[in-house]
Amino acid sequence: MAEDRAPDPSRDPARDPVGDPAGGATPLDAQGLVRSPLHERHVALGAKLAEFGGWSMPLEYPSGVVKEHTAVRDAVGLFDVSHLGKASVTGPGAADFVDATLSNDLRRIGPGQAQYTLCCDEETGGIVDDLIAYLHDEEHVLLVPNAANTAEVVRRLTAAAPAGVSVTDEHRDHVVLAVQGPRSDDLLAAVGLPVGHDYMSFAVAPYAAQGLTHDVVVCRTGYTGERGYELVAPVAAALGLWDALVAAGEPLGLLACGLGARDTLRTEMGYPLHGQDISLDVTPNQARLGWAVGWGKDAFWGKEVLTAERAAGPRRRLQGLVATGRGIPRPHMTVSLTPDVLLGEITSGTFSPTLRKGIGLALLPSFVADDAEVGVDVRGRREVFQVVRPPFVAPSVRT
Repeated sequence: MAEDRAPDPSRDPARDPVGDPAGGATPLDAQGLVRSPLHERHVALGAKLAEFGGWSMPLEYPSGVVKEHTAVRDAVGLFDVSHLGKASVTGPGAADFVDATLSNDLRRIGPGQAQYTLCCDEETGGIVDDLIAYLHDEEHVLLVPNAANTAEVVRRLTAAAPAGVSVTDEHRDHVVLAVQGPRSDDLLAAVGLPVGHDYMSFAVAPYAAQGLTHDVVVCRTGYTGERGYELVAPVAAALGLWDALVAAGEPLGLLACGLGARDTLRTEMGYPLHGQDISLDVTPNQARLGWAVGWGKDAFWGKEVLTAERAAGPRRRLQGLVATGRGIPRPHMTVSLTPDVLLGEITSGTFSPTLRKGIGLALLPSFVADDAEVGVDVRGRREVFQVVRPPFVAPSVRT
């Protein structure tokens, strides 16, 4: 799933005195940021914390972004992504309601499966948010939107919900952990959680923590391109689940990973980040996300305008860029065809630890071919990049 903007390392809530060692309800810190139920664990591990979607979350640990990135590609990494939103749509006709509003065709999946989908604006077709829908049954769909967009998604759904269908914001009620990497199955099996189910499917399993048994949703999803799982559990299970995973992961090469590594991993996959690559100003057609739209459905928000744009062809597309030299792109750097012909700007850019070169995403005019060469203004130098179609690194999510 996507997120809400790259983390802001200029804020360091790690020094704030407010905390909740018991791992209970998520409090605010001295800067007004929401804290994860696992905040004290991150502080104890020496994490550098930063603002992300209104939450104080780990940016990186002392191991550093590159080692965390490599652990996910080669072994297994553990991320706290509790800042992600959680909202339940329940009641008779709940699944039909979600299907009639969000972009993807929920009828392509059945109970026990998850689906990437988009909440689009009815008038413009712009992307309000991208999210994961967990179909429990016809009367219960769990939505996991991005942190900063949760309230707006809930607001729009609540305003449109028919009688009998309830939309409940559960943003602070659950911890979300991402276990990602080729040894993910080994780690979850070691703590007694189910593994081996199909990609984008989930199982609900009991898990005992701190003397109580809790239901944990274990889904074959992630934001790294590696085989992995995302766990959604009640806040009361947070500390016990985290501690068990850390202990069991030590012989497997586990590293706790921050949102810095999550960003480099998702960029290598070409996964869009809301607030940078996609937004209310970007449509699914422009973002190459038409595969997440149920074009044959009777209704979804933005269908009319998006169908018309699809037929005419979008004026711009999200493209990948790979450095031919040593340049490393960063958001807002300009992209040009020739020094005096501007095309757009970088939306996401980073150094790829896997490829050992700079990579990025940019919204460019549709006439720019997939193999074209363009220039990126990197601190006053025009560096040459090749336009490619992501992913930059072959994904392993289905292996």
